[in-house]
Amino acid sequence: MKKVVSMIAMAMFFVASSFAPKTDSVHEVEADIVDLAVSTDFLSTLVAAVKAGDLVDVLKGDGPFTVFAPTNDAFAALPAGTLESLLKPENKEKLVAILTYHVVPGKVMSTDLKNGQKAKTVQGGEVTVTLKDGKAMINDATVTAADIEADNGVVHVIDKVILPNM
Repeated sequence: MKKVVSMIAMAMFFVASSFAPKTDSVHEVEADIVDLAVSTDFLSTLVAAVKAGDLVDVLKGDGPFTVFAPTNDAFAALPAGTLESLLKPENKEKLVAILTYHVVPGKVMSTDLKNGQKAKTVQGGEVTVTLKDGKAMINDATVTAADIEADNGVVHVIDKVILPNM
């Protein structure tokens, strides 16, 4: 599980390194999910969370992983004090559960998504895909940049932090 969580975090980092596509083309770079995220300013909060959750090595693993990567703004929209609390060592287990909820085993491209589809996450819960008006949603988060490929998976940038039932 620790390896999967790390891979999820890396995928999230990869998405941060890319900008929203101007076309439907797939983005591909030669980097793993973590390296991509590290190189992207708008995913710096995700990177910090992945580091705090000790998931870097997992997300640098072979994969493939699909990471739904929340932006810095998505983390900032959490209730006041939530992020700071999650980053504390005593809350590592909860942080890891949230981060791994953003990761799905395998490489799932946007063209693979179906309306109403359920996908099991590394955390163990399920996310629901909604396709409407040309947009994809994962639970209540909108995908703002899709199909950013990394050496070990794919990242889809989302505008909210999705939370598992805990």
